[in-house]
Amino acid sequence: MGKNKKLLIVESPAKVKTIKKFLGSNYEVAASQGHIRDLPKSVFGIDPDNDYEPRYITIRGKGPILSDLKKEVKKADKVFLATDPDREGEAISWHLAKSLGIADEDVERITFNEITKDAVKESLKHPRKIDMNLVDAQQSRRMLDRIVGYKISPILWKKVKRGLSAGRVQSAALGIICDREDEINAFVPEEYWSLDAEFKVSGEKKPLIAKFYGNKSGKIEIKTKEEAESIKKAVEQSSPVVDSIKTSERSKKAPLPFTTSTLQQEASKQLNSATKKTMQTAQQLYEGVDVKGRGTIGIITYLRTDSTRISDTAKEHTASFIADKYGSEYIGGSVAAKNNSNAQDAHEAIRPTDVTLTPELIKDSLTRDQFRLYQLIWKRFVASQMAAAKYENTTVKIAAGEYIYSVSASKILFDGFLSVYKSDEDKEDNNTLVNGINKDSELSLIKVSPEQHFTQPPAHFTEASLVKNLEELGIGRPSTYAPTISTLLLRRYIVKEQKNLYVTEIGTVVNNMLKSAFPTIVDVNFTANMESLLDGVADGSIEWKQVIRNFYPDIEEAVEQAEKELETVKIEDEVTDIICEKCGRNMVVKYGPSGKFLGCPGFPECKNTMPYLEKIGVKCPKCGRDIVIRRTKKGRVFYGCEGYPECDFSSWQRPSDKKCPKCGGLMIEKGKKLVCADIECGHVEDNKEA
Repeated sequence: MGKNKKLLIVESPAKVKTIKKFLGSNYEVAASQGHIRDLPKSVFGIDPDNDYEPRYITIRGKGPILSDLKKEVKKADKVFLATDPDREGEAISWHLAKSLGIADEDVERITFNEITKDAVKESLKHPRKIDMNLVDAQQSRRMLDRIVGYKISPILWKKVKRGLSAGRVQSAALGIICDREDEINAFVPEEYWSLDAEFKVSGEKKPLIAKFYGNKSGKIEIKTKEEAESIKKAVEQSSPVVDSIKTSERSKKAPLPFTTSTLQQEASKQLNSATKKTMQTAQQLYEGVDVKGRGTIGIITYLRTDSTRISDTAKEHTASFIADKYGSEYIGGSVAAKNNSNAQDAHEAIRPTDVTLTPELIKDSLTRDQFRLYQLIWKRFVASQMAAAKYENTTVKIAAGEYIYSVSASKILFDGFLSVYKSDEDKEDNNTLVNGINKDSELSLIKVSPEQHFTQPPAHFTEASLVKNLEELGIGRPSTYAPTISTLLLRRYIVKEQKNLYVTEIGTVVNNMLKSAFPTIVDVNFTANMESLLDGVADGSIEWKQVIRNFYPDIEEAVEQAEKELETVKIEDEVTDIICEKCGRNMVVKYGPSGKFLGCPGFPECKNTMPYLEKIGVKCPKCGRDIVIRRTKKGRVFYGCEGYPECDFSSWQRPSDKKCPKCGGLMIEKGKKLVCADIECGHVEDNKEA
């Protein structure tokens, strides 16, 4: 390179291609391909005797990349470190400066929130020094995760099986999922009834279907069949009349633009996209796609953010776009949420880098996944800058004797942001009959339909609802949600069936062990508090080493305690009376990725394995053989007859050996209760053995 040559170092090779096109020939662009230095894999890498000094080494396999970068640095007069605009990106820049021998006074750190020509060129005008507060916040996070992982995982290996892991955010997330599973298993359904009625309205062909509300004193909940029948009888003997009609207007504000968390949630709901896949696709849109006629450009802003802020320039551009396309009455916009104290507010919300690049315009330049995600981001952002939707709500109350029925409908007066973006709850209620009814309308009863229902248990977590829960509890950060869920799935602690997340047997074992030996690690408040300490490091109010100094001794003590207690626990494999048909030894119970199985103790000479059918001491209600613990292909536990496939009895809940005193049927365990498996019977009693 000749005189005045400049080098720009980014993280990913995809960005190199995009940015190279924006800069002149005196710029070289190179990629570090993520982290160059990290704590060593083989050893702890933190020295408690030397004030917890971390020991960093070049990551295995990164040597050639580092030597190529060193050559480029030598040739350049100026080096710009342009890694991602977050704590991790700041730390990567710091590690690069150290590895490449760039002196602190020579460091030129630049950040851009979007990979567009204007943003990159503007950032080059404002280089700064590395922000050590951000670096230290990332160092603290990395070291806390290392302490938890390297101190606790070996205990799981000794007690359960090798290859298991504990993690600061991961273990808290597993605890949350296990607690929800316990709630679901302990849930006892309660009976209730609905009592819809159909009325004939004078002059109308279609009947009006209304819901039972109660009486003049207020709402009534119908708990039993007898109550339902009694009210039905009274309604059938009455002469229904229109009691009241109320019309009101309401407006619904535009939604906020996406943060990482809300993008993951909506992509999961609307596109059925896993969090990991959403982030991979968003990364591609951020780093740059080849748009026909425009070349390679980044089409969304930075994807890891918990801010809903929008730059003034983007607001102005979007307002004129909305005025041209929809009319000036559609300009409005949501007010950015008051940022939670930890929002990384150097960032904006996730938005298109150029609002005029409509999804339809660039559809041919994108893959199906890229198009669907870009369309979701584009629509949500444009909607966020639009006027509120206005509705007219009409509620009709019908008096049937002493009882009241109610029917409501709403119609849109002004669609506002709904012209661009609708979520599930924005669907219009099109009960047009309500609009034709008035105080003098004559009514006659067609029929009353009593229907039995049962309350439902809390829903299983989906990836979307888990991300929402983690964010509400302050656990993890935008960049950690997807890797946390991926790790739990990879370790087979949880499995995903349809959209739901279920805990496996191995997940339950690990969670119970962590809860008893390391309660703070799975404690939600502890994990959230740790995040706020890291935010304190990032804003310079807390010294980073102090976080480690406070944390490490407690963990060390808990590990010593757990190791002592574990010494008293028999860790040998449980021997069974089942003989290995290959070599004649007694098979032993082992833990595999999906839970328990039978393995030959003669391994590796004899590699025989068999499914472990653990009897629970209860007979099958269908055929009288033993009920055993079984597992789905993915590792979720259920209870089934040992005679499968001849007998197809199965239950997600553990059956009891006690018969129902009311109907003689099977009872199942629900936490501290025993419940009749026949929901119609509904018998519930205390489980004295729980």
